[in-house]
Amino acid sequence: SIMENVKLGKLNFLPLPIGKSRTNIGLELYDNATEIFPWNRSLTGSGVEKTLRWIETKISNFKKIEFKTGKEIFDWVVPEEWNISEAWLEDPDGKRIIDFKTNNLHVVNYSSPVDKTISLDELQHHLYSLPEMPDAVPYVTSYYQRNWGFCLPHSQREKLINGIYRAVIKSSLKPGVMNIGEIFIRGQTDKEVLISTYICHPSMANNEVSGIVVLTKLVQWLQSTSKLKYSYRILFCPETIGAIAFLSERYKLLKSKLIAGFVVTMVGDDRGYSFIETPNKDSLTDRVANHVVKYLCSNPNIIPYTMRASDERQFCSPGIDLPVVTVMRGGRYPEYHTSEDNLGLISPVGLYGGFEYVRLCVSALEMNCSPRWVVRGEPHLSKYDLRNTTGGPRILSENEFLISNILAFSNGQRDLLQIADLLEKPIWEIYPSIRTLKEKNLITL
Repeated sequence: SIMENVKLGKLNFLPLPIGKSRTNIGLELYDNATEIFPWNRSLTGSGVEKTLRWIETKISNFKKIEFKTGKEIFDWVVPEEWNISEAWLEDPDGKRIIDFKTNNLHVVNYSSPVDKTISLDELQHHLYSLPEMPDAVPYVTSYYQRNWGFCLPHSQREKLINGIYRAVIKSSLKPGVMNIGEIFIRGQTDKEVLISTYICHPSMANNEVSGIVVLTKLVQWLQSTSKLKYSYRILFCPETIGAIAFLSERYKLLKSKLIAGFVVTMVGDDRGYSFIETPNKDSLTDRVANHVVKYLCSNPNIIPYTMRASDERQFCSPGIDLPVVTVMRGGRYPEYHTSEDNLGLISPVGLYGGFEYVRLCVSALEMNCSPRWVVRGEPHLSKYDLRNTTGGPRILSENEFLISNILAFSNGQRDLLQIADLLEKPIWEIYPSIRTLKEKNLITL
């Protein structure tokens, strides 16, 4: 058993009580989100590097994994490095009507450099807007095919006048590197948990500033926690291509050691809780996420793998088959991939909820074990100060009833998640009793 030589950790896996600690964490997360929100991130480039340097100032044992342009990674190739300094669009009167400095979503991400005059008819082929959201700027990318373009509110696009426009994008595409941030936290066993989020999204608060600040805070918590059962590998990477690049080098390692994995995304709003299942639905990761989410909200949005949308696609793909789910707050939302996903969409309360969601998933993994009682027949609990010694008609206390029920299901075959589900209680409510029973030598783990 993996637990045979593992020491039980301190009780810092339990949910934090409502109060100052929660408030302070939420405010810290929101302040961090406000700081990094304006930076222009992409698959590569200075915005990504600035973000990685910021993460490195917050945590220890941070390292970067470098993938050079042109490197083949499974069926993909690492793209050129993209940087942009400024961009704008002038109307026929010479007025600057779109400016990258105002909002970095105004330029199609990975746009080629351009400086040309162009008619409105031709320009329309390089403009992107959302008729269904007339006041929002959409987020558009062209990572793997050379193109350029501007994004603008549809209400503004409809008012463009005929004439000659000037389009300027001062960008560069050249051989360079794509970097992934990695932190490894060694536990008492070499079995690993993988947790990742994205660093490729520009100024969108929920997607993905929230994931960056929440996962950074989670790393701080993990690094401050003693006696972790499992080892933790945390990734900050570009979506899709980053996961593929990492798997191309570490797949065999993960296949041999990984017991659970979580992609953390869109965890800053306050619209409930959600996760995307693995293809098999019954992995330990699925069970943990399902257990935690049902105690965080009354109507969780559990999304089947047929509606996969994030890097669970890479980690769970055929031939890889790693047990990774994606955890989110509300999942897809109306403001998704638009300028409406701003700092007003997230909140300290929402960010704290996202942090606590991921923290409780980790805690559930750390608490989980397969208890087995060691005496033959039912234990004489009063001998262990676990049952009132006075006989007669009486009702067991809640704690006495809980202890008795935990023992009744502790056959060494069921794990604590299963027992918690049978007792209709969250695992963190029964874990203290497991510690007590272990200390009384009534169970083995």
